[in-house]
Amino acid sequence: MKLVQFGAGNIGRSFIGQVFSQAGYEVVFIDIDTKIVQELNNKKHYRVIIKRNNQEDEELIVRNVRAVNGKQGTLVAEELATADFVSTSVGKGALTHIMKNLADGIRKHHDLSPDKPVDIIIAENIRNGSMLFREELHKHLPDNFPFESYIGLIETSIGKMVPIMREEDLLQDPLWVFAEPYNTLILDKKGFKQPLPVSTAIMPVDNIQAYVDRKLFIHNLGHAAAAYLGFQKYPDAEFIYQVLADEKVYRDVRACMEEAARGLNKAYPKDLPLKKLDEHIADLLERFQNQSLGYTIFRVGRDLYRKLDKNDRLVGAMLLAKRYGVPCSAIAGAVRAAVDFRSRDEYGNLFPRDKEFSEIEVPRGIESILEKVCRLDPSVPLEEAVIKEITGS
Repeated sequence: MKLVQFGAGNIGRSFIGQVFSQAGYEVVFIDIDTKIVQELNNKKHYRVIIKRNNQEDEELIVRNVRAVNGKQGTLVAEELATADFVSTSVGKGALTHIMKNLADGIRKHHDLSPDKPVDIIIAENIRNGSMLFREELHKHLPDNFPFESYIGLIETSIGKMVPIMREEDLLQDPLWVFAEPYNTLILDKKGFKQPLPVSTAIMPVDNIQAYVDRKLFIHNLGHAAAAYLGFQKYPDAEFIYQVLADEKVYRDVRACMEEAARGLNKAYPKDLPLKKLDEHIADLLERFQNQSLGYTIFRVGRDLYRKLDKNDRLVGAMLLAKRYGVPCSAIAGAVRAAVDFRSRDEYGNLFPRDKEFSEIEVPRGIESILEKVCRLDPSVPLEEAVIKEITGS
């Protein structure tokens, strides 16, 4: 059995590669990092270091792996031709760059095994990933290709947190990766064209959209709220776990997550019962406080233009809550705190786009930010209600 994994980065190695290797698959990574490709081919294994809070590290050896340089299109297509499953973890910005290789490999796979479909696991943190893949692959496949019957597009909800590796860590071993203990791959069981892979780490669900929204509006929202509310009270703090040690910050962050949870429960009552969401919130808050992951306030909160958009974690959760008549005053407080977010990196610099935000958007005032940055339209009743909640008008 073989998995072809596009992307040998943190998620690709610590999560997807680990899950499939332990399930008995050979894992072939596709990546353009020459050093990583060479090291994987030389060693045929790598280490995943599980980081727990105030406990000793656990080391896992991921075996039966090798790699192909993504620039070698012919070799990539040959690997795809005999793959049982394909997965991608390259990031939204790089997806268009892998589509031709992916399409060429699918054609070879069809030539070799016309009766064996290809299932592509979209291990990316994007909404409506199957739609994006369908559009991009159609550009590179013949018009008469049996797309709908031959290609399975499986969306996922990726909740695993992986810290950025320090330079001194990578000098020790360019292949090892650090990760938290959480290791559940939530995926859309309806997307598969062939039997699902068997692994205790895989959690197939009927309604993947519910879990994608749960990731955005509870996990991402809670993390961002901790950064913004934490910075508001402790502007000199460096790590998320430091500010969550404050009882009030913890309570306010939890209130944000609970408001979002009530909105999600109204939207997906069968998929996301409140009791399960409350358990998920408690688990996340404990994971956010894992000191060994080293999540900084700067890293979690940066990129305000993206994170304040109405389709993203904070304002998006408020729109969901308002749609179902759920109070969202705590999330509104996190939005206001985000406007004042000025956390700096280890060199004392603001994230470039956040510097632009502070110099251009902030002087224009909160109402301008809500319209121009958050893209809320006061002529739409639901969006007007969110504006009023944030401004207190």
